[in-house]
Amino acid sequence: MSHHTGSLLGHDDPAPFEVLNENGKGHSLFVCDHASREIPKSLGTLGLPEEERKRHIGWDIGARKVTEILVERFDCPAVLGGYSRLVIDCNRQLWDPTGMPEIADQTVVPGNKNVSPSDHMKRIREIFLPYHGAIEERIANFHAHKIVPALIAIHSFTPVFQGFERPWEIGVLWDQDDRIPVPLLAKLREQNPDLTIGDNEPYSGQHMADYTIDHHGEAGGLPCVSIEIRQDLIDTDAGCEKWAKILGDAFVDILADPNLYKIRRD
Repeated sequence: MSHHTGSLLGHDDPAPFEVLNENGKGHSLFVCDHASREIPKSLGTLGLPEEERKRHIGWDIGARKVTEILVERFDCPAVLGGYSRLVIDCNRQLWDPTGMPEIADQTVVPGNKNVSPSDHMKRIREIFLPYHGAIEERIANFHAHKIVPALIAIHSFTPVFQGFERPWEIGVLWDQDDRIPVPLLAKLREQNPDLTIGDNEPYSGQHMADYTIDHHGEAGGLPCVSIEIRQDLIDTDAGCEKWAKILGDAFVDILADPNLYKIRRD
C-alpha cells in the first residue's frame, strides 16, 4: 500500500466524512459523528481484534442507518463521520483524553498508546478538521440561502455501561436551547407512553462531551438537539426502521414549524 510519507490517509482509505442528500430541500442538517468504524490502513487495527472494533467502542451501532432514513423522510442533508471514534472522536474537545482513548470501556487500545504529537496532529488534520469543516460548509450553504438550519445529531448508546443496565430506550440531550428538545420530549412521551424516555439521560447535553452540537449548534444560535437511541434496539435494519419512524413521527410537527428556523440571540 502506498501513501505519501507523512500522511495518515492513503488513496485507498475512505474519506474523512460523507455528505448525504446534499441538495435536500428540508431546513435541517443531520449529523452522525460516529457513523463509521473504519480505521486508516496505516494504523492497521489499532491493535484490536475485529470483535472489539465491531463493539460500541468503535462506533455508534445503528446510528448511520437511522440517520439515512430520517434524511430521506425529511429531505435534508447529512454529514457522516468517516472513521471510528477510536481513531479520533469527532464529538470531543481536542483536549479531551477520551478523544483518542487509550482505554475504551475497559478495552485497552494499543494503537492509541504513546502516540506522538505529530501523529496525533495527523488524525486531527486529516479526520477531525475535515469532518467539522464539512458541517460548517453545509451550515454556511444554508445561510447563503438565507435559511437558519436546525442541527440534529444522531447517536446510539450501549444498554449496559460499567455494570449499570440503562432503562431508557431513547434520550434527548440538550443544554441551553430548548426549542427542539422540550416539544420533542413531549411528543415522544405522548406518542409512546410505554417507553422510558431520557431527558438528558443517559448522558447530559450540558456535558463537555457533546462537541459537535456545542460548537456548531449552540455557539451559532441554531436550533439544535442530540438524540441517543439504545443500541440493542437498532442493531438490525428492522430496528432502525422502527426507531427512525418513532423519532421521525415525533419530529414532524416540530420541523414543520417555520418559527423554529431562527437564530437564538440570548
